[in-house]
Amino acid sequence: MTVGPADLRPLGRMGLRVSPVCIGTSPLASMPALYGYEVADDRAEETILAALRSPFNFMDTSNNYGGGTAERRIGRALAATGGLPPGFVLATKVDADPDTGDFSGERVKRSVAESLERLGLDRVPLMYLHDPEYHLTFAEAMARGGPVEALTALRDQGVLAHLGVAGGPVRLMREFIATDEFAAVLSHNRFTLVDRSAGPLMDDACQRGVAFVNGAPYGGGILAKGPGAQPKYAYRPAAAPIMDAVRAMQRACAAHGVSLAAAALQFSLRDPRVASTVVGVSVPSRIGEITALMTEQIPAGLWAELDSLAVAPELWLN
Repeated sequence: MTVGPADLRPLGRMGLRVSPVCIGTSPLASMPALYGYEVADDRAEETILAALRSPFNFMDTSNNYGGGTAERRIGRALAATGGLPPGFVLATKVDADPDTGDFSGERVKRSVAESLERLGLDRVPLMYLHDPEYHLTFAEAMARGGPVEALTALRDQGVLAHLGVAGGPVRLMREFIATDEFAAVLSHNRFTLVDRSAGPLMDDACQRGVAFVNGAPYGGGILAKGPGAQPKYAYRPAAAPIMDAVRAMQRACAAHGVSLAAAALQFSLRDPRVASTVVGVSVPSRIGEITALMTEQIPAGLWAELDSLAVAPELWLN
């Protein structure tokens, strides 16, 4: 059974319903050092407008994507269309100071103010604490004067409707959602065809009514383009067993007449623990391509074969 773009799902306990795919805007910030290509202003804004007109009602961005470029481009598109469409959920993220690494409560307040100004909004539906593992221990994040205290104060003031946490390490993300301050958790590269390390976090999130949002279902591109075109997993050179596993998955998909990209996306979409899956876009045509990948027919027997080809847990990111 395939999932369509308009098959809305509950976003945890927030009382919101979102599309199964969340439009990711990191590529729209034009970061050639990361993605290998540039994205001009007009192309980025046309892509955002196409997303706003599409059945997808969930979009993800961040304060630090391109030094604020993604948020500014989204803000211009929103201004051109009269603001957020009814029922549309925009998520952004607070980030540490890009120059000093400061991630104090005061920095969080500045990050929120920057995002609101760029987006042209006075309130954000969902705000994530972004990548705390690079700047803080859990105790520092939760301490008086720290980022979580600042976020909860802004939520209580009504500036932020809901809070989330977005990051990598599964154990750390589990610690954050155990505080009951966060209504969503975004994990990346840890629930894909080759890496299932987010499983315990997903189970925790479901039990707590926290929305689990799955980022990077393609592992940075290798599960969309194949290892020949993209030899990295999670933005670093892929280990040989991962390369071998993806090649075997490519062959299995080809034997069934299925694209690897469709299988990688639908692997995430078909799990009931996943509220939404973030897929990055950089051109307007990508919106239609995502819909096609979502609805491509995949034989039931292929899933067991792909499961058997996943790498051993000791190679997962955790």
